[in-house]
Amino acid sequence: MAKKSWIQRNEKKAKVVAKYAERRAALKEAGDYEGLSKLPRNASPCRVVNRCSVTGRKRAYYRKFGVSRLTLRELASQGLVPGMRRASW
Repeated sequence: MAKKSWIQRNEKKAKVVAKYAERRAALKEAGDYEGLSKLPRNASPCRVVNRCSVTGRKRAYYRKFGVSRLTLRELASQGLVPGMRRASW
């Protein structure tokens, strides 16, 4: 489980990205890179990290499911992921 402070920090970044989204788009459209550089760092969407919705883990994140590989494996073994089953050969 990730530290709660990291998860909170990531949520805060997501709010800042949403707040400045229209302004960033307008500045990019106009080609005003000086204006873009004056915006807060956390206004850039690449600063937001994809995190597992269950554990908060940032590595090995599957976008399709919104969870990490470890959580996905646990959910699949419990039968909670439709269409996914354990491999056997």
